[in-house]
Amino acid sequence: MKNVDYRGLAALDAVVGLGSFEKAALSLHVSQSAISQRIRTLEELSGQLLIVRAQPPFATTLGQRLIAHYRQVKLMEAALESDIGEPASLPEIAIAVNADTLATWLPDALAPVLKPPQCQLTVLIDDQDHTLQLLREGSVFGCVTSSMTPVAGTTATPLGVERYICAASPAFARTWFKYGFTTAAVAQAPAVVFNQKDALHARFLRQRLGWQSAYPHHSIASVDAFEKFIQRGFGYGMLPTVQIATALASGQLVDLCPGEGIDVPLVWHAWNIHTPLTASLSRHIIDIARQSLNYTQPEDDNLK
Repeated sequence: MKNVDYRGLAALDAVVGLGSFEKAALSLHVSQSAISQRIRTLEELSGQLLIVRAQPPFATTLGQRLIAHYRQVKLMEAALESDIGEPASLPEIAIAVNADTLATWLPDALAPVLKPPQCQLTVLIDDQDHTLQLLREGSVFGCVTSSMTPVAGTTATPLGVERYICAASPAFARTWFKYGFTTAAVAQAPAVVFNQKDALHARFLRQRLGWQSAYPHHSIASVDAFEKFIQRGFGYGMLPTVQIATALASGQLVDLCPGEGIDVPLVWHAWNIHTPLTASLSRHIIDIARQSLNYTQPEDDNLK
């Protein structure tokens, strides 16, 4: 594609981002047929299918790369407009994080770019083992993930280690684990997990007991409700120590397996583009995360 069709890229981005051709047309103030024609033209220029016409539509691998390119260009254009003093709306930027990050240190990291607002921010929530896929797809500028797997065109910066422990209310512990954290207790006690992608609890049971079977559990896809369910004695589960330090100190929660837990390394992946906004966002995320998490700088760590 020697000459990139940015009207076509805008249409492609809108269809995938909004989930339908109709919504994309409304967003770009054109007809639905115009959206379809722009994408067909883009596909003819590239010689490949860029979007799968499903419900909702989704981008192919090349389509994802083109969307990522388009969003990077939009960020750089916004920085240029700011430099030359042209009035412009706040640039849009998206990041992906795990729910525990959003509930703990992320608001402090975002404060400098949101107050006063320097951008229109979208925060997508997914398990820390899966947020990297959103970066690969071009859906987000950056993500907090547990993976160091490199992605072309991005940088990866270690943030530190999130420590998770297996916690419960004192009453729940007395009722279900009065003889200790045993296989018999785990076979009966209701656990609390975040969603189907959350493998942390199963990982802890394998590590602690060699447990390979299913176990009774509730799925609570809300950070606040997740902790409250455990504090109310509805189940037991894995919680980050940075989030529950006060509850542990006050006795509202107890550690079912003192001295044992799971350390989850967190990494910030971001597109390798440099604007004042992206640089500021990455810098604050890295700094605040390292202050909040258990971070030890390696001797050869040259990351900024």
